[in-house]
Amino acid sequence: MATETPDNDASLPHRLARLPSGRHGLPREFVAANHHDRLIAACVQEVNKQGYVQMTVADIIKTAAVSRRTFYEFFDSKEDCFLAAYDLVFGHVAQLVLDAYGSKDTWPEQVRAALSALLGFFAGAPELARFCMVEPLAAGPPLADRQRERVGGFAVMLEAGREMEGAESPPEGTADAVVAGTGSLIIQRIVAGEAEQLEDLLPDILVSALTPYLGPAEAERIAREPST
Repeated sequence: MATETPDNDASLPHRLARLPSGRHGLPREFVAANHHDRLIAACVQEVNKQGYVQMTVADIIKTAAVSRRTFYEFFDSKEDCFLAAYDLVFGHVAQLVLDAYGSKDTWPEQVRAALSALLGFFAGAPELARFCMVEPLAAGPPLADRQRERVGGFAVMLEAGREMEGAESPPEGTADAVVAGTGSLIIQRIVAGEAEQLEDLLPDILVSALTPYLGPAEAERIAREPST
């Protein structure tokens, strides 16, 4: 009976803002949507506070300041709420990455821009980095599957490298392997408490991403030169 998550908004903090208390006189549809966002925000907060496994529905509704009945109007369980929160937050991240990718003209610069946007967002929001990359894996399926699916979606950006003139043709699955390896490295840094330094990884990750398509020498040259 869970309802569909509202459309993603580029202003994530605005989407997660809590409704002021008191007689607001707002339309029922807006209040319902805002209750949904309050529950989403509360889920994110509680996961970051105590982890998904320890978090309960009671924790979410207390932080959101809504009734248990309201929670179950939107979600079937804490897992359902987490998935909705994850899709909202990671959808925001994915849009930033796609916009950055589309802002450049050449494929190597597109990959650089996409990686820079991803690492920059996570470095600036360590709690959301943990929420997106670490907590789903600790929660078990289907949450871990959702994380791998969403992160794996970035592989299509690398596969575009096959279309470059003179590009090499790496084995099928290369892009998936590069994305998985990049995700593992990011997770290691987050778990180590080094999320704020994630941007330092950009040159090395870029080399790994470009090498299968351009060769090690060209990938190294592009990764070390200033961005255009």
